[in-house]
Amino acid sequence: MNWVILVIAGLFETAWAIGMKYSNGFTRLYPSLFVIITMSISVYLLSVSLKTLPVGSAYAVWTGIGAVGTAILGIILFGESRELVRIICIFLIITGIIGLRIFSGK
Repeated sequence: MNWVILVIAGLFETAWAIGMKYSNGFTRLYPSLFVIITMSISVYLLSVSLKTLPVGSAYAVWTGIGAVGTAILGIILFGESRELVRIICIFLIITGIIGLRIFSGK
């Protein structure tokens, strides 16, 4: 169950990272509130998952989900680069996340 919580925490990390773009440096009220709320939820859920998961694996998975989600949404929402090398690097992060889940021992 804590792995599910960790994945949800990673999705909230993606949400706040994208929200930061819309907050325009915390100069827009509602996007800024969105960032603060989603960031708080993300960190809280990470802390809940750490009750039983190894900190190194959990933190790497959390940041990996955030990085992959943010990179993919950056491509979709903001027209960021879709170069093959970039897509391969995103895939490598996903592979690392899966590997950490499989070999974490919990």
